[in-house]
Amino acid sequence: MNQMTEIANLRFPCSRENSNYDVEFDPTTGTIWGFFNPKGTPNFSLGLLADIRAHDSALEKNHGTVQFAGEMVNASYYVAASKVPGVYNLGGDLSLFMLLIKTRDRQALLNYGRLCIDNIYPRINNYFCPTLTTLSLVQGDALGGGFETALASDILIAEERATLGLPEILFNLFPGMGAYNLLARRIGMQAAEKLILSGELLPAKKLHEMGVVDILAPDGQGESVTHEWIRKNQKRRNGFQSVQQAKKIVQPITRDQLDQIVELWVDAALRLDEKDIKMMHRIVRSQSRRTQVEQGGQAEDTGVLSLAASA
Repeated sequence: MNQMTEIANLRFPCSRENSNYDVEFDPTTGTIWGFFNPKGTPNFSLGLLADIRAHDSALEKNHGTVQFAGEMVNASYYVAASKVPGVYNLGGDLSLFMLLIKTRDRQALLNYGRLCIDNIYPRINNYFCPTLTTLSLVQGDALGGGFETALASDILIAEERATLGLPEILFNLFPGMGAYNLLARRIGMQAAEKLILSGELLPAKKLHEMGVVDILAPDGQGESVTHEWIRKNQKRRNGFQSVQQAKKIVQPITRDQLDQIVELWVDAALRLDEKDIKMMHRIVRSQSRRTQVEQGGQAEDTGVLSLAASA
């Protein structure tokens, strides 16, 4: 039995039936593993957002404890990952965006943005439980809101094959659900703004050199690297968590900040013209083709990557 099989056998499923979000729990380290597992395009659909919130709100309500073997157990770590081959998450639901922009439905766009913030803000704040450490494990493409979600954790681990970036500028928009705040905290405002306005999708190795990715893992070894980091961190967990809390005091990200930026994002979205919408539509079609191909057991580059390369 190899190491990964041994690790997997320590985890116990605890997901809701038919959920877009699969959850497992490892009682040996107190680790929650949350996997994006959407039924269609691997983006933040309303269904995925609702399923994540259903799990995470219970975690918050129970002050960082989870039900296991008939009793409430303290969780020490929470890993966000994906079960979609080659994809962490492709970001916002662009098909929904196009519909709401065309119908000029500002309130619905705002509601979507706030639902995203409902999910990301608790993670930024360790689900309001200072003894819970959050990690993101990126093993494929993390674009737009997917990249923002990865940035929301204390530790960002990415496999070398992973590509991360914020392509919103390709269709004349900007990432409005925390990217600026989270990148500025990691690499400073000037570098954050440069990355956002470039629209570049960068390999994990480059982002590791920039200080965005904390740990670079060999391809196919992301879970074992995550497990090893957790094992090594156990002895210094109290000190590590205290440092993370100090960082959040020195560089706070508030709900009010995020809500104001979402308002800016909605107003910017409603100013997009027909050319911008056509670019968004091209990306949607590329994502849809990729999903269909992968469901057939094959792999194909996301159209966003090729569009970014030619922009």
